[in-house]
Amino acid sequence: MATPTDQGALLLKRQLMDLQKTPVEGFSAGLIDDDDIFSWEVMIMGPPDTFYEGGFFKAHLLFPKEYPQKPPKMKFVSELWHPNIDKNGDVCISILHDPGEDKWGYERPEERWLPIHTVETIIMSVISMLADPNDESPANVDAGKDWRNDYNGAFKKKVMKCVRKSQDCL
Repeated sequence: MATPTDQGALLLKRQLMDLQKTPVEGFSAGLIDDDDIFSWEVMIMGPPDTFYEGGFFKAHLLFPKEYPQKPPKMKFVSELWHPNIDKNGDVCISILHDPGEDKWGYERPEERWLPIHTVETIIMSVISMLADPNDESPANVDAGKDWRNDYNGAFKKKVMKCVRKSQDCL
């Protein structure tokens, strides 16, 4: 009988094959190490018509052994100035929060992790978040303040610096 870890590994292998066969515009994904299906590296292109456009942002998507019952963690390796990405690069987005009730009552259960999410739906949600942050609950309070109070000044300047840095790293 297959263990939950085996089931998660099979699911991730299938998703990797699907993404290799049919790439999705806006990002690319693969394994950090060919021997570890639970550790992925993702390259996200900055969404068009945002200050992030032209940037290439590297992130790691680390899946728990309990996947798909538990969500992965996502961390940007590239520097990124954004209200929902903390200063260490950790992504704070509802779909990556453990399933069930939110103890603070901020998120509805259907906004949180569901086992139907795939690498593609996670990354597409993060790309959407880049374009449209949730500034009511920022993981990076300073970026949230810049977004709200100085969008075309300090916020734009810091994001453009990250974009340039990401281009230099290619």
